[in-house]
Amino acid sequence: MHRFLLISLTCVSVHGNGNVYGIGTERESIARSIRLLPKLPETKRAPRGSDWLIRPDEDKSGVYRTGKPFEIVLTNGLISRTFRLSPNAATVAFDNLMTGASMLRAAEPEASVRINGRQWDIGGLVGQIERGYLLPEWIDSLTNDPQSLQFSSFEVGPTRERFPWKSKRWSANLPWPPPGVSLTLNFEMPRTDSPRVRVAIHYEMYDEIPLLAKWLSVSNLDGRSIRLNSFSNEILASVEQQSSVGGSLQELPKPQYLYVESEYAFNGSMEAGLSDRTVHWRADTLYTSQVNYGLQTPCLLEVKPDIGPDVEVQPQETFVGFRTFELVYDSYDRERRGMAKRRMCRTLAPWATENPIFLHLTSADPEVVKRAVDQCVATGFEMIILSFGSGLDMEDESPANIEKFHSLAVYAHSKGIEIGGYSLLASRRISDSDDVINPATGTTGGAIFGDSPCLGSRWGEEYFRKLKSFYEKTGFDVLEHDGSYPGDVCASTGHPGHAGLNDSQWKQWKIITDFYHWCRSRDIYLNVPDWYFMNGSNKTGIGYREVNWSLPRERQIVLGRQNIFDGTWEKTPSMGWTFVPLVEYQGGGAAATLEPLSQHLKEYEAHLAQNFGSGVQACYRGPRIYDTDETKTLVKKWVDLYKQYRDILNSDIVHVRRADGKDLDCMLHVNPRLKEKGFAFVYNPTTETIRKSIILPLELTGITGSALIREKEGIPKRFEVERKNEVELPVEISAKSYTWFVVEQPAR
Repeated sequence: MHRFLLISLTCVSVHGNGNVYGIGTERESIARSIRLLPKLPETKRAPRGSDWLIRPDEDKSGVYRTGKPFEIVLTNGLISRTFRLSPNAATVAFDNLMTGASMLRAAEPEASVRINGRQWDIGGLVGQIERGYLLPEWIDSLTNDPQSLQFSSFEVGPTRERFPWKSKRWSANLPWPPPGVSLTLNFEMPRTDSPRVRVAIHYEMYDEIPLLAKWLSVSNLDGRSIRLNSFSNEILASVEQQSSVGGSLQELPKPQYLYVESEYAFNGSMEAGLSDRTVHWRADTLYTSQVNYGLQTPCLLEVKPDIGPDVEVQPQETFVGFRTFELVYDSYDRERRGMAKRRMCRTLAPWATENPIFLHLTSADPEVVKRAVDQCVATGFEMIILSFGSGLDMEDESPANIEKFHSLAVYAHSKGIEIGGYSLLASRRISDSDDVINPATGTTGGAIFGDSPCLGSRWGEEYFRKLKSFYEKTGFDVLEHDGSYPGDVCASTGHPGHAGLNDSQWKQWKIITDFYHWCRSRDIYLNVPDWYFMNGSNKTGIGYREVNWSLPRERQIVLGRQNIFDGTWEKTPSMGWTFVPLVEYQGGGAAATLEPLSQHLKEYEAHLAQNFGSGVQACYRGPRIYDTDETKTLVKKWVDLYKQYRDILNSDIVHVRRADGKDLDCMLHVNPRLKEKGFAFVYNPTTETIRKSIILPLELTGITGSALIREKEGIPKRFEVERKNEVELPVEISAKSYTWFVVEQPAR
């Protein structure tokens, strides 16, 4: 299945590492096509008998023949996408096999491109008489649009890594690339007077998750350059979410059974949904039988950049677009949907499971840094990030600066500690000639962060050259890249990195993502407060307001747990950092800070407990980790606990009860693949001891029948798992305190 064979248009032959199946320019008879398609296995899938989030079935992703002429299906037992290959190629079914629901109501082109100012559909079938649903018996009557690019062949093979990665630090040890299968549909221009262009539509489907990826590539086979003005890499006539007689496109609900995210994402307040710039739910005015009188139902998915790319593709060059990821939900339950998104992130960005314990050091003085390294070793911290305001300047290429930080890296590495630092990219002004030019005014200003450099300017080119040089010469392991590229467009025609407005967003995105790919290939840990996970970043903020860390200590603690609870619906614990102001941050004075640490041990421990107990690492920002032996012992206690249960604490969180300062709050880690299948941390924020029972939902632990639950390292007690996969757990927690419970499956 994961061998590549090459099947020509008229015969079968083996060519190393590719399976290419062709229909041919002269349409062959059904009988001839049937003789070609048996090179694929026939799909034979029994109904699933288990929950994919708990116990994945053993069947894997594959491409199969359906038994119908000219038809193949890409499936993994959870979802399937079916393609008719003649008289042109098009998706004719997209099914949720977990629920049995069809998600497709009409055939559309596979994609579209605008080249040299002319729009071209890629494949597709026309003539469907009803766009509210698509019956199998109608498909044979659908016809080809001779003006569309024409299907020529398809290829089947393994998934391939988007860029290199092999972790050198703790992670969930997931495979890269994610196991699965790839399918490529190849299309040629329909006319001899058109530019000689081949467009490939690429699919990948992944094992054990209802997820596929789609992207396109455009190969210029002509003797002259072509201009790719724009493209859409997905056009899907989807089933509507609900029937509404009135309402506008903006008011009506978008389909909730399908989550779509692309890697073409910029600044978005640390959330995927606000970062993506490509997903557009449009009205389908050809769907005249819809309930909405204005034909405004958002049921036509189009994935495309808002502007550009407007790039010149040279002869014999191939342009590769961004990848779009489509995740199919099996439920409207918020926890299951969140867990599906988290599983998607782990699958597509396994580097996001790396979760080192780090100190945000506020000084780059060599003696302070060396002392911090020694304190990391003594307590179990694993990484130092030289914070903003520390005195680190990565853009300083002087030999003295390079030698200073190289020697500090050598010292840190000799003790087993990684070290790196902070660099600000956007949200600062450079110059009139280097900043992004506002197309509305023709001058600087008005960018997403007010003023911001253009990555395609001469300054931008120098900035990335300097950062690469700094990391190569010093051996630093970590980059905290603040104000990453936020999606600004630039109207300048004098910047060397882009031609003008229409290509400025695409070119800047390529610059930043190519740099992150370079960092990933060197195992440089990336803290980026924007959603760049699909392009190599390791971590972003959990989601908090910075000025809240200047509030009194007591309030910070409860708000911190709320941040963690709210920030882990769609992020895994390893994907978001929180904050601990060891020294003053954003004001607040002595009432807000933990220094001197030995005088605020209770509050320091509260931060340590809720951060390590949730698996969420914090920016412990200050000049040191501890100031006395008592403080050192306290920190080491919580680091040791975290490392003892690191696997389960980096597993998904089930949200039991949100902190409100009035009653117990609880988060439950679950992982059916571990011995410790659940780990519940329970907090009492009140001034009174609380004795009560809490309900632990154990469905996503995979435990059935009964559970063994122990408090801390105590003796396990057996609890019967109730009909709703719940356990009623009695707890007693003293005022302003916390405890934890470990959940296991009894031996059978």
